[in-house]
Amino acid sequence: MPCFLLVFLLLAGPASASPWPRAVKGVFLALSVERDAAGHSYTGLYGEVGRRPRLTMGVELGRSSAGETSSLVWLQRALDRGRGPDRWAAAIGLGAVERDGQAMPLAQVALGWGRTFDSLPVLRRARGGGWVSAELRYKVVGALKDEEEMAALAAQGAGSLRYLTPEATAKAEVTVGWHMAEALMLIHQLRLEDREDTGFASKIAVSAVRDLPGPLKLELGLIAPLSGPGERAAKLGLWMEF
Repeated sequence: MPCFLLVFLLLAGPASASPWPRAVKGVFLALSVERDAAGHSYTGLYGEVGRRPRLTMGVELGRSSAGETSSLVWLQRALDRGRGPDRWAAAIGLGAVERDGQAMPLAQVALGWGRTFDSLPVLRRARGGGWVSAELRYKVVGALKDEEEMAALAAQGAGSLRYLTPEATAKAEVTVGWHMAEALMLIHQLRLEDREDTGFASKIAVSAVRDLPGPLKLELGLIAPLSGPGERAAKLGLWMEF
C-alpha cells in the first residue's frame, strides 16, 4: 500500500506547474478528485497554456467537502535560456478563497528547478527517460476563521482542516517522474508542508498515469502521511494535453 500511495503523490507533482515552460499555445487540463480515509474530499480543475516561449499561464479551481471554494490564476516565467541541464522558473499567482459566504484574497509565489534523466549520472540509464524536479511555494490568504471556528474545526480532528486553506502555508516538493513504458508514467513525490494551523507535516505518494485514446490520460494514485496530521488518501484524475 505505501508504494502505491507514493505513486499517487508523484502524479500530483506533474499536474502542478513545473520548471519546463508549456509550448506556445499548448494547453494542459487536469480534473481530479481526492478522498481520504476519513471521508473528506477535494475536487480540482487545473489548467495551463503557453503564452510565450518562456511564459506559462495557469489557473486552479477547487472545491472541498468542508465547504470551501478557491481560485488561483498564476504566471510562470522561465529563468534560464534553455541552455545547459538545469531548468529554473519563478511564478506568482493571485486568487480568492470563499467560505461561508465570505471571500478573501489569496496570493502565492513559487520557485522551481528541474533536470531530465539524461543529465543525471545514474538515472540516465533508466529506459524511457524521466525527470527530477523540486519546487518551493509560499501561499497567504486573508483571515477566514475566528477563534471559535478554529476551535470547532480542531475538535473535529486534523482531517477537517486538511482541505481548508490556512492563512499561511509553506511547501516543498521533490518529484521523480519515470516513463517506464510508452503509455505508462510513474511519478514519485515527497511533500513537506508547514501550515499555520496544523504545523509541519510530510507525505509520500506515488501516481500512475496511463495513456487513453486521443489526448486523454488517466491518473490513479494514493498519498501516505509520514509525519504530522493527515490520513491516507486516494486520487482519481483525467488529463488532457493538446
